[in-house]
Amino acid sequence: MDEEDIVRPKDWTQRDIEALSIEQLQEYISELKAEIERVEADIAAKKLHASAAEAFFKS
Repeated sequence: MDEEDIVRPKDWTQRDIEALSIEQLQEYISELKAEIERVEADIAAKKLHASAAEAFFKS
């Protein structure tokens, strides 16, 4: 999969990291990790919801 193939939200732009200091890069990594955790939690909630719906309709 090439970068062009990735569908990104309209408000997402790739950040220019060349001019950032090491401290700024570390802060950026922390922000990205927090966003990953938020997305993973949303995925888990959606999987739980889908499983509950599936179980409901099986019975």
